[in-house]
Amino acid sequence: MISSCGNEKTRMAVIETAYGDMTVELYNSTPIHRDNFVKLVNEGFYKDLLFHRVINGFMIQGGDPQSKNAAPGQRLGSGGPGYTIPAEIGAPHYKGTLAAARTGGPSNPEKRSSGSQFYIVHGTAQTAAALNRMAQQKGIAYNEAQIAKYTEVGGTPALDNDYTVYGEVIKGLEVIDKIAAVQKDGSDRPLEDVKMNIRMIN
Repeated sequence: MISSCGNEKTRMAVIETAYGDMTVELYNSTPIHRDNFVKLVNEGFYKDLLFHRVINGFMIQGGDPQSKNAAPGQRLGSGGPGYTIPAEIGAPHYKGTLAAARTGGPSNPEKRSSGSQFYIVHGTAQTAAALNRMAQQKGIAYNEAQIAKYTEVGGTPALDNDYTVYGEVIKGLEVIDKIAAVQKDGSDRPLEDVKMNIRMIN
């Protein structure tokens, strides 16, 4: 498959879970995040890590190496590979998009991404009116195609311009629904572990 961004091949990965598999297409418009993700996947970094933070109507998050074999109730979400990567912010947060988690607040003014933690947007239904209000609040100019996609599939536009989106689920959107609906504890960690394995398919 050839991307519309030059002649670079579009990289694809499969995120395997007990709830089904999600096929993810990585964006060539975010090459730093793309290449870092491919590197970690090929190293086996994500094998048996958990989706450790799940919020129905918002997102499912994983990629913390401390989640591997984590004890029940253990607080997760602060681990990583030991580095962060520069922001490549631009793409919207439609349902099914893959984005980099990061530290928030004044300690991270450049909005640098976690080196390994990511989330997949679950989101909620959106209307053109709501998107227009969000655009005014955040200084975003959505084009007609973006508005159409948000109203068609939903998403979490409140995160736009603050986090790097670097891919999207092109097959297996229903898996996000299943994981988002699991029972969880007060820290939004699923009561029964939701393990992942990720492999590149090209």
